[in-house]
Parts: sequence; C-alpha cells; structure tokens
Amino acid sequence: MSSRIKVDNVRLKRAYEPPAHDDGTRVLIDRLWPRGVTKVDAALDHWTKELAPSTALRKWFAHDPARWPEFCALYAKEVRQHEGALRELRALARTGRITLVYSAHDEVHNDAVALRAFLLGRKMKTTG
Repeated sequence: MSSRIKVDNVRLKRAYEPPAHDDGTRVLIDRLWPRGVTKVDAALDHWTKELAPSTALRKWFAHDPARWPEFCALYAKEVRQHEGALRELRALARTGRITLVYSAHDEVHNDAVALRAFLLGRKMKTTG
C-alpha cells in the first residue's frame, strides 16, 4: 500500500454544514467547539484538538489573509510537534475518506485548508 494519501481522501467541511453519507470519518480539528452546534448535529468521529493551532497562533492570525503565508509556516511547525496525533490522522486518510471539520467563516484561509495541504504533502497556498 502506498504511503501517499489520495487527494480525494481528505475533504473539508464547515461544522455548520450538515454531515453527508460520503464524509467518511469526520474529524473536528478546531481547539474550540463550534458555537451553536450540538454533538449530535456535528456527527463527529474524532476531535483532534492537539492538531489545532495554538491559542496564541490562532489569535495572532485572526484570519487575516495578509498573514496567511506566515501562519501556514508556523502552523506546520506546531503540527509536527504532535507526531502521534498526526500519525493517526494520516493513517485514517490512507485507509479511507476523512473530512476535516472546522468552524471558521473564511473557507480559504483557515487551519483546515492548511492542515489538508500538510497531510497531502503540498506546499500550503500563500495567496487566496
């Protein structure tokens, strides 16, 4: 079996969108629970807080597109510090579809977009 993760195996979805039958394993990757979403509505399989950006990084970034390139670089460093959680997430993505669930309003500049690129071994987009 290849160690590469198929692009189609890693999807992104806002926590406010309803789950779908083809989401596969649903993983919340935010440090904070999405406001107004019940556990039942979220239909999550995992909540991987340790792979979320640190509170300091999240607050510094503040979803400012001008800070996106630096955010991606700093976030990648943080993700690498959580080897066990990263290994588990990669294993899930190698064996089937996962959906990274996030709550950010900005669908282009958020931790899920950055984490997906990281998982797929791609350069994180620096423009949006």
